[in-house]
Amino acid sequence: MNIEPLLKTRIRQTEKTKFMNKKYSYVGIAFIILIFGIYVVRNLDDRISNETLIDNNRLNKKTEVNKTSSLFTYDKVPSFEFINQNGDTINNNTYKKKVFVVEFFFTTCPTICPLMNQKMLTIQEEFTDNPNFGIASISITPNTDTPKVLKEYAQSYGITHKNWHLLTGKSEETVYELSNKGFKLYTGINKDEAHGGFEHSGLFALVDKKGFIRSRRDSQGNPILYYRALEETGFPDQIKELKEDIKILLYE
Repeated sequence: MNIEPLLKTRIRQTEKTKFMNKKYSYVGIAFIILIFGIYVVRNLDDRISNETLIDNNRLNKKTEVNKTSSLFTYDKVPSFEFINQNGDTINNNTYKKKVFVVEFFFTTCPTICPLMNQKMLTIQEEFTDNPNFGIASISITPNTDTPKVLKEYAQSYGITHKNWHLLTGKSEETVYELSNKGFKLYTGINKDEAHGGFEHSGLFALVDKKGFIRSRRDSQGNPILYYRALEETGFPDQIKELKEDIKILLYE
């Protein structure tokens, strides 16, 4: 009996079966991919609709108001109480639930103070109508910077924001303790007449609604702690960054 035709038939049937099995296998895989794709698209659509995408996704509708986790939290501002340019008592409660910027200055400063407050005026302009924002400009020469002097200074500079308080204390020691120990922003006496007899940093501190000092991080992930009001040794000021972070904290 010649079995060669039977073998050829059996081989053709086997190859056909393998081909059909492979075909069905591809169909099955394609079906699974299709189902998975539908699930992912629907899930993505839901997350876009609900505004729950992670912050670094360009589709996240809350990117501009949901960056608070990127801001470093520093010490809480210690208790303080001063008198402002209008003769009102100003303390921590005045700034409760407000985001505010702090500087140390004095009205007769011949060097950086005028430049710092020119920069501060741009911040005032940015948040002029926001009642949840404020500024605290604390004089390091309280013996000469009386409320009357501070009011004249405010008028001459165009300080109009109702929450921008120019503050004077009872003594230099009280102010120095707050600046050097509370904010870790240096202030001190400098006999050099070019500095007006005193010196201080050219930095602004940012405080959140709960009274904590906050800042962004640098490119290496380290907190900058404070914001440069002026260009220093080739580094630009950080007023733009400060304004961005104020907006973040206002939405916190």
